[in-house]
Formats: sequence, C-alpha cells, structure tokens
Amino acid sequence: GKAAYFIRLGGCDVGCHWCDVKESWDPKLHPLMDATEIAEMAAKHCKTIVLTGGEPLMWNLEILTSRLKELGCTIHIETSGAYPMSGHLDWITLSPKKTGLPLEDIYKVASELKMIIFNNNDFNLRIHSNIVPGSCRDIISDSRLHFYTFKMNIFIVRFCRYQYSLP
Repeated sequence: GKAAYFIRLGGCDVGCHWCDVKESWDPKLHPLMDATEIAEMAAKHCKTIVLTGGEPLMWNLEILTSRLKELGCTIHIETSGAYPMSGHLDWITLSPKKTGLPLEDIYKVASELKMIIFNNNDFNLRIHSNIVPGSCRDIISDSRLHFYTFKMNIFIVRFCRYQYSLP
C-alpha cells in the first residue's frame, strides 16, 4: 500500500442509498475554503492525494490540482463520472452509479472501473464493460475480479487498466 491524503469535497446529487458519507451530500453544510490553502496543507502531509466526495467533479478542480502539481503531488480521483472532467489528474477511478450515469468521455480516460455491488442486478456490468478501454474490458472478460468488503453485504469490484497478479 501507499500512504495517501484524502480531500473530501462536499456536495453530491447522485444520492446512492448505500452511501457511507451522506453528510457530504449538501455542500452548504461544509465551509468554503481556499483551494490553494487546501493544497498546501495536504502536500505538507503527503505527496499522494485522493480527491473524493461527495462528487468531486461537481466542482472545477483546476486551481486545486494545479497547486497540488506545483507542490509535487500525484493526484487520484474517485468519481461517478456524472460531471465533466476538470483539473490535472494522474489516476481516475470511475465508479458509475445508476442514479447518475457517467458522461461518455470519462470512459476514455478512466484508469480504473470500480463497481459497487449491492444486489444481484449490480452484477450486470455490460452497461459499462462495453465502453471502458480495451485493457479494462480484457480483465472484465477474463473475470479477474477484485472484491473488497465494504459494508454488510456490499462489495466493491475493481477492474484496472494495468494487470497485476492475483493471489
């Protein structure tokens, strides 16, 4: 593993019923902060930064990510992809949601496809597997699934562009 500093941005209108951070949905509940100050505070602690939410792409990430890059950071994002891409990102985890489907362009740049499995209907990955990059499709069709227990009966399945060996 690698240490990472998480920046959780308030605001999300996707509204997944199984969300573990529903308090992040209403952006008015979170104080506005200067993006450059956030970047400088995060970079003091770690050079690997993960932007998450809520839904981080609801916001223009240009100022925040530009400053993080100036400070030598590698930037990851976890997003539903329901909003246009912004900012300078090194790793994009696309986690599509039924209630806010991804914009088509994000599939071309996604580094990883992360599917939340809540019930049997969620195992139907065809909606996304046909449009992710070829390297992700190869892994999906090879059934190399990475399961992570999330909550009671919820699983996260990750498909990565880069192959790595499974135990």
